[in-house]
Amino acid sequence: MPDSPALLVIGECVADIVRTPGAPDRTHPGGSPANVAYGLARLGRDTTLLTQLGPDADGRLIRDHLASAGVRVLTDGSGAPTAAATVELDDEGRAAYTFAITWTLGHVDRPGEPPEHVHTGSVATGLEPGAGTVLDLVEGLRATATVSYDPNVRPALMGDRAHAVRRAEHFVALSDVVKASDEDLRRLYPGETPQHAAARWARSGPAVVLLTMGAEGALAFLPDTVVRVGAPPVRIEDTVGAGDAFMSGTLHALASHGLLGARGRARLRPLDPAVLGDVLRHAVASAAVTVGRAGALPPDRGELAAALTSVTAPG
Repeated sequence: MPDSPALLVIGECVADIVRTPGAPDRTHPGGSPANVAYGLARLGRDTTLLTQLGPDADGRLIRDHLASAGVRVLTDGSGAPTAAATVELDDEGRAAYTFAITWTLGHVDRPGEPPEHVHTGSVATGLEPGAGTVLDLVEGLRATATVSYDPNVRPALMGDRAHAVRRAEHFVALSDVVKASDEDLRRLYPGETPQHAAARWARSGPAVVLLTMGAEGALAFLPDTVVRVGAPPVRIEDTVGAGDAFMSGTLHALASHGLLGARGRARLRPLDPAVLGDVLRHAVASAAVTVGRAGALPPDRGELAAALTSVTAPG
């Protein structure tokens, strides 16, 4: 694809054991960064995932799943068991997570040219000792690559909140594009509205901060402008992977506008609000497709194009 920069996603893979009242358990490939990589590859993007995967049945399931979309997988060869999460769904499809995970990412030699964009977040940026490795990688790559970050805060793994806030703010300052949910920001800043926290982040370094608000749609914060897109009506199967699909839709649209990579960074600042509105429409449409079916199954290009017809222009 001529307009496709080389994208590197760094972060965890997780086997999601989905538990719904009155139904048998289902195991889905998951992990926020893995979901983003899968979503980007389904949209035709040149995507590599740097992660940990165990030599077990869950690891094989996830590796095959990623390969089916064309994701290249790099691992540190540690042999640690594949991480798992029990996902409890309520009657409205909302997810709560219980984790069995370690994150000890070691050094990996990356073949080929450096990536033009790096995405990371979630457990990979918050759980030591691997979080320190991820931070070093991002700091080393950002001179030649744009960076995106999604904290995807997990209370069960957050540890000391003050430390989690400092680490999140460090990644925010390193990033060009930041995405967070209203729940993420309430967990990090319980005394502050998500909108106020997102606006403050937008003044601290990133070109844009995206705030997702579920059925209320999404807001995009530039240093001096706010753009909003509503969520289209959709029957929700479950919300697993919705935020990750939003992120992959965002990066896909930014790449289509030539806004990723070292050369794209200058065009991100300042970002044209009309272009940002188009990016938000792609992100919201991608999430809407995903919540309409079970598990973290984001759209391909055709499905995303069809879903865009139901997303109204930004207001």
